[in-house]
Amino acid sequence: MTGISLGAQPTTAEIAEANRLDEGALARWLQSNVEGFECPLTVRRFDGGQSNPTYQLITPSRFYVLRKKPAGKLLPSAHAVDREFRVMEALCSTGFPVPKVYALCEDVGVIGSIFYVMQMIPGRILTDALVPGETSAHRRALYENKIATLAQLHSVDFEGVGLSDFGKQGNYYARQIDRWSKQYKLSETESIVEMNELMRWLPETIPALSKTSIVHGDFRLDNLIIDANEPRVVAVLDWELSTLGDPLADFTNYLLNWFLPRDGRSHVKGVDLRALGIPEWEEVVAIYCRHTGRDGIAHLHWYLAYNAFRLACILQGIAGRVRDGTAVSEHAKGLIRRMGPLVMSAHGFAKVAGLDE
Repeated sequence: MTGISLGAQPTTAEIAEANRLDEGALARWLQSNVEGFECPLTVRRFDGGQSNPTYQLITPSRFYVLRKKPAGKLLPSAHAVDREFRVMEALCSTGFPVPKVYALCEDVGVIGSIFYVMQMIPGRILTDALVPGETSAHRRALYENKIATLAQLHSVDFEGVGLSDFGKQGNYYARQIDRWSKQYKLSETESIVEMNELMRWLPETIPALSKTSIVHGDFRLDNLIIDANEPRVVAVLDWELSTLGDPLADFTNYLLNWFLPRDGRSHVKGVDLRALGIPEWEEVVAIYCRHTGRDGIAHLHWYLAYNAFRLACILQGIAGRVRDGTAVSEHAKGLIRRMGPLVMSAHGFAKVAGLDE
């Protein structure tokens, strides 16, 4: 995610010494690799984000965004900014709302890690799912547009845009569960009985794959840029977890927000949604199914268990990075505190889906 400003452009800040880039080396590389780039260059860092450090590049004629791998010890396959670059480059040709990408640098000698440069899209980054300050009609239209945007992604001909090798096809859930379980174990700071049960049960109960599509992996409100005036998504950000997989995994990851208690950000359980114009979870499913030609979604609680488990593994990865001193956000420790309730939610969904029966 590139910002945490509520209802405004992402905010930036002066860069701490530990996060400074070699601006001279960067400017020389940009002049050689980004058409139309002009000096002088000013670099600021975007506030927020847990994963890939993100910077605003200011030049006399335009703004750019730079996203790079963090420094330090990293988990295998994590922070894949090169994959982000590739999928956005491919999607640009389809009309799907993503920033234009300009160049990828795989030479770690330039600023210390690989990075890419993309267009900075004007608009709003929203962090509160209740979208305060808007009318109920505006909220409803925005939610319907978000769901339609995700359905549009799942309808892209990934082979036609050159992404047939963007991920392995088949055995999607088995591979994902294995990947997240391994990363969880690498970052484990304490043994949690419910997580151990989920790591055993999930791979034994996988539903049949519905289809294969591009999946974003982290489709949520604060990874979207919203038009400054209209209830419309103008760009989808943060493609680090994207791959080829089951679109139902992607959709139910988004739907999980309706089943987790209100947190001031994405989760909305316990809120009077109808009064706000926000669709109930059953309506969200119906809208998605209408856009994708589905009759409904079977095994819903299995998918919710899988996604809550996956999110718990991601938070455990942040805990491991705090332990190792490589977490990039001051909010990381707060995220870790969410892990216990999330694990219990995952375990609860699994019990509804048949765990221990």
